[in-house]
Amino acid sequence: MVFRMLLGLLIVSLSGAAHAQSDTRRNHYVDTYEYFSTDAQFEAWFTLTAQLNQDFDDICGDTFCEGDYSNIQSLRLRCSVQQSGGRIGQCLWIFAGSYEDIDPANGHVGVSSQVWPCMLPLAPNSTIDELMSALAVPHPLHATLPGTQATIYDGLAECL
Repeated sequence: MVFRMLLGLLIVSLSGAAHAQSDTRRNHYVDTYEYFSTDAQFEAWFTLTAQLNQDFDDICGDTFCEGDYSNIQSLRLRCSVQQSGGRIGQCLWIFAGSYEDIDPANGHVGVSSQVWPCMLPLAPNSTIDELMSALAVPHPLHATLPGTQATIYDGLAECL
């Protein structure tokens, strides 16, 4: 009798552990490259990131790239995506810039550098599919993000 009770408790315990492990896998976040499964998704992501880089380059000189850091460059857009369901955990667009001074006495170049991880102003529970759909326009930097009144440009203005 005691053996059956202990066996029953063990089975319930193992069942709960398996369920918790299943929930952990379901809520697991991955990079977009791990989340996407079709060529069309990868192509859309590459197109989007290329267009965002172009949009940034087009406005940089008149906006963010004035002042000390006149050579700000986009490094990468990286998003974490929930493996089950595609909910976005966070998207960061990372930038870097520098300015250099030459010491006239010895010719050494002094470098001051800066990195900016800029968070996209996404609404809670946004999905990667919603984001991709909203940004599938000629100038995604200025497109309204799903569930918000904000654009990626607005996020950059707060960050850079």
